[in-house]
Amino acid sequence: MTVFSVNVKWGKEMYPGIELDTAEPPMVFKAQLFALTGVQPHRQKIMLKGATIKDETWNGVKLKDGATVLMMGSKEEDVPVEPTEKTAFVEDMTEAERNTALELPVGIKNLGNTCYLNAVIQCLKTVPELHSSVTEFKPKPPGREGESSSNLLTLAVDSGSLLTLAIQECYRTMDSGKTAVPLVLVNLFRTTFPRFAEQGEQGMYMQQDASECWNELTRLLMQEVPSKDAEKTDKKFASSLIDQYFSGEYSCEWKCIESEEEGVTHNTDKFQQLMCHINQDVKYLHTGLMAKMEEHIDKRSPVLDRDAKYVKKSKISRLPAYLTVVMVRFFYKEKGAVNAKILKDVKFPINLDVYELCTPELQKKLQPIREKYKDMDDRKLEEDKAKRRGKPISEDKKPKTKKLPYSFEDDLGSNNSGYYQLQAVLTHQGRSSSSGHYVSWVRWRGDDWLKCDDDEVTPVTEEEILRLSGGGDWHCAYILLYGPRVLEVLDEDEKQPAAEEVKMETE
Repeated sequence: MTVFSVNVKWGKEMYPGIELDTAEPPMVFKAQLFALTGVQPHRQKIMLKGATIKDETWNGVKLKDGATVLMMGSKEEDVPVEPTEKTAFVEDMTEAERNTALELPVGIKNLGNTCYLNAVIQCLKTVPELHSSVTEFKPKPPGREGESSSNLLTLAVDSGSLLTLAIQECYRTMDSGKTAVPLVLVNLFRTTFPRFAEQGEQGMYMQQDASECWNELTRLLMQEVPSKDAEKTDKKFASSLIDQYFSGEYSCEWKCIESEEEGVTHNTDKFQQLMCHINQDVKYLHTGLMAKMEEHIDKRSPVLDRDAKYVKKSKISRLPAYLTVVMVRFFYKEKGAVNAKILKDVKFPINLDVYELCTPELQKKLQPIREKYKDMDDRKLEEDKAKRRGKPISEDKKPKTKKLPYSFEDDLGSNNSGYYQLQAVLTHQGRSSSSGHYVSWVRWRGDDWLKCDDDEVTPVTEEEILRLSGGGDWHCAYILLYGPRVLEVLDEDEKQPAAEEVKMETE
């Protein structure tokens, strides 16, 4: 027997009938208690009959149904703060403390071939809507409608909610300026997705594919994190926040090239990623994305009553606010039985325009906002010209601007322009997806970027980001995350300087 029903005593509180599974490490049980009490796992001390239970194993712990487990620990907000701040010297600080003092974000500790998970977590953290929803996440206790809250507390919290809470703890720790040590997250991730718990001959956990990790985590978050203002979103994309902000839609046309009698058929497909397949003709991201819009596929023909060749032409009919692009760099190589890597250099832009990939109907909807971007770019071009001439426009002469929403009014979470700005890159260094090293590179402030190599976070330039396009054994872009490009328009509520005044400043 591995599953027990125990009572947990925490201070004056008693939680009866909590499910405890000894087939899972104690850290998973701590995550359950975190969901119930709000006490983070690293602050918990679990005792049974005076003996402290370790994080890694239940060995030596004698359990039975109805046993009372004592939990000690307080919520972070309950911990008293020292009244005075001690003087700290930079040379005496840890790297995390230096990052805090210099206002640099912190990273995530590698717990042994967990860089693939760390890199995904860091990239997803750059999406403000997802970051805030995860940090505010509260699991819905399972149970039948009408049950009292006290009864609900006695039921086990599902693994998806526990894993989301583990991501929450990781983000909250990082937001507080401390390096995250994701013991709970890693344990729960491997428990929830056993194929990521593969071990080598020496018993060490093996490296895993970051793209597969990305897919599993976004699928899980789709189940756990609800949408924002669902009534303002197209109902096809209102089921969850991931669906709302990361999902797009293809409008597809199918034509059988082996039968003139079979008519053209149409359908729609959802997507959460655009795929850039790399071959000898693909030198730029845009080329790879365009090539994917027309494919030759074998499928069964109802007219010929056999498999036949079809041409599938796709156009995007709904653009998500956040566009994930996967550079298909790995292919299965029978010799050696590994996912070998394509090292070819494929250039990608900082600013991406996907207008050409869209249906004519969507292009027409995008056009009014695109005109406003043109006005903004022309305005900034004039300002740059003046600056290069040594006559920058003074702040009091610059037109007042305001930011406009990046989504259509009736579809929150969409993109209303087709313009995107790169905000995170996940790279791989090595020759196969199951070896080497993964790193995330994230936009920080304006045009400033950070290299997040596990718990080592360092500033980098935009030029260094563009050098991640491949072509050698250096880091190669594997996943690109594009966010909405911000649109600033003239604020009609503010008094604007006369047009000729601004023009004179640039001359």
